[in-house]
Amino acid sequence: MKILFIHQNFPGQYKHLAPLLASKGHQCVALTLRVKEPTNWNGVRVLPYALPNRKGQNTHPWLVDLDTKVTRGEACYRAACKMKDAGFSPDLILAHPGWGESLFLHDVWPDARIGLYCELYHSAEYPHLRFDPEFDRGDADLSGLRIRMKNINNHLHFQMADAGISPTRFQADTFPCEFRDRITVIHDGINTALSRPDPNARLTIDGQVDVTRNDEVITFVNRNLEPYRGYHVFMRALPRLLRERPQAEVLIVGGDEVSYGARPPGGKTWKQIFIDEVRGQISDADWERVHFLGRIPHDKFTRLLQVSRVHVYLSYPFVLSWSLLEAMSCGASVVACDTAPVKEVIAQDETGRLVDFFDGDALVGQVCDLLEDQEAREGLGAAARSLIQKRYDLRSICLPRQLSWVDDVMSGAGA
Repeated sequence: MKILFIHQNFPGQYKHLAPLLASKGHQCVALTLRVKEPTNWNGVRVLPYALPNRKGQNTHPWLVDLDTKVTRGEACYRAACKMKDAGFSPDLILAHPGWGESLFLHDVWPDARIGLYCELYHSAEYPHLRFDPEFDRGDADLSGLRIRMKNINNHLHFQMADAGISPTRFQADTFPCEFRDRITVIHDGINTALSRPDPNARLTIDGQVDVTRNDEVITFVNRNLEPYRGYHVFMRALPRLLRERPQAEVLIVGGDEVSYGARPPGGKTWKQIFIDEVRGQISDADWERVHFLGRIPHDKFTRLLQVSRVHVYLSYPFVLSWSLLEAMSCGASVVACDTAPVKEVIAQDETGRLVDFFDGDALVGQVCDLLEDQEAREGLGAAARSLIQKRYDLRSICLPRQLSWVDDVMSGAGA
């Protein structure tokens, strides 16, 4: 079978599925902006496409998002036409439609089956919008209209897609019923053989940190440090947390950019804005125990989770982070917020502790309670890992289900 993968940042969510399908003898090709020259990756032929140079034009602000998607869709369409002219005709197209690249591929290959990675449908209702009043725009009503416009891309894709796949129930359930019925919930998968407990783990980052499980380590992880992932809540809780835990080392992982939501004002970073807000409440000695590690390689990230005594995870009602599931797989004791996607994996006093997203005092209280209770930490960590192994293990659960879903898409059973 010939399979075409579409993802702006390939492999993205196809990191494991694409090589597996290639290893089974399928001809796998990916079209992406991520490379500049054709290359091979784990049995997949990876081909580039480029965006055209465009002159500036006046576009309604609500249409800027769609404009960028159509631009990518057109560029991808032109690259696909060249592939077709060269004799390539896929039986199956697996696409992440989030950037619009797959908008016009059905026009190139109308007989190809299409399976979409359904990450999120943008709802203008609470709690998807107006969850955090501090960062509400002044034009709340207009924001709802703008958010609805973002779904034009989703609806254009619904018309051509045969089936969808979504990693969590929360994400799948954001989609309207006319397409939700075609979405199968299968997580991308966690490699529990790599993300596992290690009592001898040690994390060393030159000039920044050198810790083991003998140290009192508190961890907090975002792709980028920003409000959508509760960075502001964690930072505002930090002064009290440092005072109450004078031996704790706080390890914070995340970049300075914006993955989700609004950009910070004044050309600053969210990271620095909230450092500036709380720094005056923290002594110099305590501040030395706070370590901003930026983005770190995955092997060091795994060791960070393995040495963590308590891992804090906060998120708006949004896409669930891989980092939380990896922390659970490493046997970390987790204090998390009680938003809907989080509660799919964290149950109070079963696989972790839950607090209200906005309640910094409750967050500190639960973290301190777990730091004082080794038996509770170990019990929660073991239960968390067991859940990940049973429901989210890459090799035994998720990849076999993804392969079955591919078969269903081809046979029409996934429609």
